Amino acid sequence: MSLPTPVRLLTLQRQLESGLLERDTAARLVLLAALAGEHVLLIGPPGTAKSELARRLHHAFSGARYFERLLTRFSTPEELFGPLSLVALENDRYERLTDGFLPTAGIAFLDEVFKANSAILNALLTLLNEREFDNGSGRQPTPLISVVGASNELPADDALLAFFDRFLLRVPVAPVGDASFEALLRLPAAEPGSAPPLDEAERRAIMQAAAAVRLGDEAVAACTALRQWLASRGQGLSDRRWRQWVGLMRTAAATEGRAEVDGLDLWLAPYVAGATPQEAEALAQWFEADWLQAVPLELAWLGRAVEAFEKQLELEQSAQAEGAESDTAGKLALARAIGLGDGSGGEPAAVVMPRLTIAGLEAQLRRHFSPVHIAARVAQVEGLIAHVTAQREALGLRAETLAAQLATRFWVPSRLAARWNAAHAESLARLQALAGRLQAVRAGFATLPEDAQSVAPAPEPVALDDLAA
Repeated sequence: MSLPTPVRLLTLQRQLESGLLERDTAARLVLLAALAGEHVLLIGPPGTAKSELARRLHHAFSGARYFERLLTRFSTPEELFGPLSLVALENDRYERLTDGFLPTAGIAFLDEVFKANSAILNALLTLLNEREFDNGSGRQPTPLISVVGASNELPADDALLAFFDRFLLRVPVAPVGDASFEALLRLPAAEPGSAPPLDEAERRAIMQAAAAVRLGDEAVAACTALRQWLASRGQGLSDRRWRQWVGLMRTAAATEGRAEVDGLDLWLAPYVAGATPQEAEALAQWFEADWLQAVPLELAWLGRAVEAFEKQLELEQSAQAEGAESDTAGKLALARAIGLGDGSGGEPAAVVMPRLTIAGLEAQLRRHFSPVHIAARVAQVEGLIAHVTAQREALGLRAETLAAQLATRFWVPSRLAARWNAAHAESLARLQALAGRLQAVRAGFATLPEDAQSVAPAPEPVALDDLAA
């Protein structure tokens, strides 16, 4: 048995996404779940391509029969599991003719799954979880690969929670946004895909390869951190759900050609551990900010530190020498009053007087600093420059590592990958801008007027500790 290549799987993935705007996440997740033998619940209003995704998923698997039903509170078991066998009844057996119904399907789409009555739901629980159907006095195995469920809303009745839990992935599907509206209007009619479907042997090869994938230490640490975070919020996942999720991550790794599950695979957390849209959003924020650290850095403290140095430089550049006001300042006012130039050559020679130029008088007014003072200021700025440089290097390495990982992760939605890479790029740009401002401040301190004879002690460092508050 040969494992399908990533290129082949990527072709199937794109076939599912083709012509469905803003459905890349849902398309990828229904295919990944089917490869792992799991079920997906699509949550969203009517007309958002939920059934279309299920039908396209069916075409990705060779030999898999397809079954589709809209469930209501009036639906009967016969609609899903087949009519009773009259021949069996004549022999006192209560059996159904299942051919062509859900027990013989490979891919199934059940719309409005939470509208079904208890008789149907109880039978579905066993079928979805055990891949078996109770028919008469015995159980028959089913060829079920994956069920795609759909609902306009989340279950409100606690009695439905066990059925809700059978869907490992819960994926929100919303109408297209304003940015894609015009493209929706101009969208051509969909054409059937031509990519060859996966056969049973290839599906078994994927399952065998997934079973051999290691669960890396980073992935274990990420799962442990997530479990603690969920517990702090009064939430949690069942042991069965954790195990199913690990199987899903192993399938993703195996199909991407990886031998180990890592921390990045927890990008699936919002769709596995989030029972509501609010929980899913919080999980996405936890993963991006706390675990992956792929959000723009605030850098508030560092920005205030740079501003403090800039203000200190401004003060020292404009500081006047002690006692200069009574002598030099008067001469400067007189020079300006009689229209003297600054000796630069732009004024008539007759009005330029040696030793009494405006520039020269201003230079006499400026305070001169000791070499110790200037060196201390430069050293403090250089310390902050070294901090920024180290932060930039660490972030740059993290950004390069993430970009390299994402280059081979075709299950990760492109919008997520773009957002994470953009977050690092934005942070690096901010650090670069702050480093440039610090270099200018360093040059400013280094060129302060110097009094080589002065023995004044080093100044108090520019206060930065208070800025961290």
